[in-house]
Amino acid sequence: MRGASTANHSGQGKMNTDEVLGIFREAGAVLEGHFILTSGLRSPVFLQKARVFMHADKTERLCKALAEKIRKAVPGKIDYIVGPAIGGLIPAYETSRHLGVPAIWVEREGGEFRLRRFEIAPGSRVVIVEDIVTTGLSIRETIDCLRAIGAEVVAAACIIDRSAGKTNVGVPLIALAEYEVPAYPADRLPPELAAIPAIKPGSRNI
Repeated sequence: MRGASTANHSGQGKMNTDEVLGIFREAGAVLEGHFILTSGLRSPVFLQKARVFMHADKTERLCKALAEKIRKAVPGKIDYIVGPAIGGLIPAYETSRHLGVPAIWVEREGGEFRLRRFEIAPGSRVVIVEDIVTTGLSIRETIDCLRAIGAEVVAAACIIDRSAGKTNVGVPLIALAEYEVPAYPADRLPPELAAIPAIKPGSRNI
């Protein structure tokens, strides 16, 4: 289910990791420095997906390819695509468009994800779509929220899995690309990273 796909140079169908990263680089979205990730880990590389998602054509290419991968990996009906706010909103919406199913989202209320704006029937089959996965915490929190209201989470999906398949989110994880870059706890930084001031571009607290 994981892993890079064979390239298709027509821009349709399968997309491999190099093509995905190429889109991020075209958008100036592969940043280098000292970053505090949404997970709290530190990294010398940050994937600023907002710079990709500001371009509808680039977003469409990525999400169409992700939708095709989801369609092949998930048997049976999908009732909803669910995006964790904020990062998952745009990829979930665009991926749902190509799958032809509704997109809904969870958002934080009192620090925990809630499905505040929607009602879904118990037993609804859902796929969670996230932008970038590092530790998978947002997906696991989304799964807990959805299961608590009786939904069946059949899979999760993301544009890029930064753990290269090592993260266990509790359901099958479908990644359009796998791109492993170093990530460190704040108290175990390599000297060259510790020497650079840290910035926090993520959205964990929103």
